[in-house]
Amino acid sequence: MAQLNESFQLILETAEALIREKGCRQTTLQDIISRTGLSKGAIYHYVTGKDELLGRLLQSRVEQTNAKFYEVVDHPDTKGLEEPLQLIAERVFGAVQHDDVTNQIFLYLLSRMDDRKVSDIMKGIYQYTLDTCSKWIEAGQRAGVIPAAADRMQLAEGMMMFMYGLRVQNTILQDGSRMNAHEVTQFMFRVLR
Repeated sequence: MAQLNESFQLILETAEALIREKGCRQTTLQDIISRTGLSKGAIYHYVTGKDELLGRLLQSRVEQTNAKFYEVVDHPDTKGLEEPLQLIAERVFGAVQHDDVTNQIFLYLLSRMDDRKVSDIMKGIYQYTLDTCSKWIEAGQRAGVIPAAADRMQLAEGMMMFMYGLRVQNTILQDGSRMNAHEVTQFMFRVLR
């Protein structure tokens, strides 16, 4: 994961805090400018608007999970598939909860897909996440814990459908998932073996 500039990291953290407080629709770039003390130009140096900022926040979460995944995979004590899958499942499980900031952002942007710019942002996030999932599967294949003959893109697309399905389920139910992080790990383990 590329190291973020301090100012942009502050912008992302502030946006996330404001969304927790006010929600996506009520959070404005002016709120972020006021809270960070940065100028309007400083914000627009990094993003063209609120939607792009929210997309970048989603992507940064995938980048964080990816960095943690490789920390676990590259650790000399890691053997097999269980520990890396547990990390992914815990991250996914947290992100798909009804009140999670990334879930709120995802649903907000999804509701605005009729805007071409937002549609392009969401397609970019989808592709980035799909590529990341594919690389995780490839790492498992190289380590010999996922069958080499498995179609990595098909498995990655299946993971994406599962994650998006959990988002929808938890948004509709709003009272917690029917699966816990351990069950998500076990489901992923069965699919990948």
